[in-house]
Amino acid sequence: AARLCSGAGGEAEAAGGDGAMLRHLARKLRASGPVTVAEYMREALTNPGQGYYTRRGGVGESGDFITSPEISQVFGELIGIWYISEWMAMGKPNTFQLVELGPGRGTLTEDILRVFKQLASVLSKCDVSVHLVEVSPKLSEIQAVMLTGGKVQPNPKDDFAYMKGISKTGIPIFWYRDIQDVPPGYSLYLAHEFFDALPIHKFQRTEKGWREVLVDIDPEVPDQLRFVLSPSKTPATQNFIQPEETRDHVEVCPEAGVIVQRLASRIEKDGGAALVADYGHDGTKTDTFRGFRNHKLHDVLSAPGTADLTADVDFSYLRKMAQGKTATLGPIKQREFLKNMGIDLRLQVLLQNSGDAATREQLLHSYDMLMNPEKMGDCFNFFALLPHHRLVHPDKKKTPESKSHLPPVAGFSELLLK
Repeated sequence: AARLCSGAGGEAEAAGGDGAMLRHLARKLRASGPVTVAEYMREALTNPGQGYYTRRGGVGESGDFITSPEISQVFGELIGIWYISEWMAMGKPNTFQLVELGPGRGTLTEDILRVFKQLASVLSKCDVSVHLVEVSPKLSEIQAVMLTGGKVQPNPKDDFAYMKGISKTGIPIFWYRDIQDVPPGYSLYLAHEFFDALPIHKFQRTEKGWREVLVDIDPEVPDQLRFVLSPSKTPATQNFIQPEETRDHVEVCPEAGVIVQRLASRIEKDGGAALVADYGHDGTKTDTFRGFRNHKLHDVLSAPGTADLTADVDFSYLRKMAQGKTATLGPIKQREFLKNMGIDLRLQVLLQNSGDAATREQLLHSYDMLMNPEKMGDCFNFFALLPHHRLVHPDKKKTPESKSHLPPVAGFSELLLK
């Protein structure tokens, strides 16, 4: 149901769909030669005319993949509780910007805002606003309908946002194309299934040293794409391969590195935290680049622009890119994080309050999708960036009294229910 974890089964779906993007790429490749996998992904996903996200953006039952918030409201509710828990642990600052990168259909934001409304008395003295970073015009329209009922103002003159509105619960919402346009200030960031869609470079170790994997036109078959190796080192090979690398095949996402650096700098300067939820690994996997169409695996080089392209997030790389500006926690498996956040208790409450068998069955099915190690429980991970002062420094001897001033970080240790 969800985008499969890398290595999961499923036959690649046959090619199909319109060929406008393929014709565009074929012309480009014949004119200028092979391109990096990153450039191929960028074109296929975000080309203004024919890109998958700019034109379609297939989240949900009728799309090409389903994400956790689409499966169960509990997922977003627990993330909402995580943000309030961290805001309280940091001394309840009087402004609170929730910043989501790539918000999909807006389902996760809506679930979080419902929690904020239920805990309005806790947030009563706080100035809460929502800031969505979204490049897709199609998806921002869907988000606007879901979150504001479609009552938005395009191109507001007074800030960097390209659209703004008020949520159904009365909270101001702003839309931006780039994280740098989001105003500074105490912010809690969310990146759920965001990093996995950013363009990656692929590298292969050969007898002559590291070579970059490129995408080219197949000379034998017109308008068919194929992978080739760069004849010599490319700039990316020299910049992105770590000298201590032991794997023979490596995927690196420089854009993810840049975004993590920006998040870490903002958190260091203005306070806050970032929560990243995605499928990935801690620097152990090799070839994870894959495509999804109609909930099935799809050949990444077939019918570009009609399928979602994705690769596992390398959390060890994200940790490195934080450059020590913030503390990092995780990655920990989704089932551990949700269990620590009290998903079992929340499920029991919902089951007790549900009047019919069909609803109960749906709740149990959703719980199984999120928690089962064979489904999403083990391949999705949670990772956080937090200010150093939020955590006890292990190099300083602390007395038991001083530890009590630093509550544990929810999700990464068991949530203390008071």
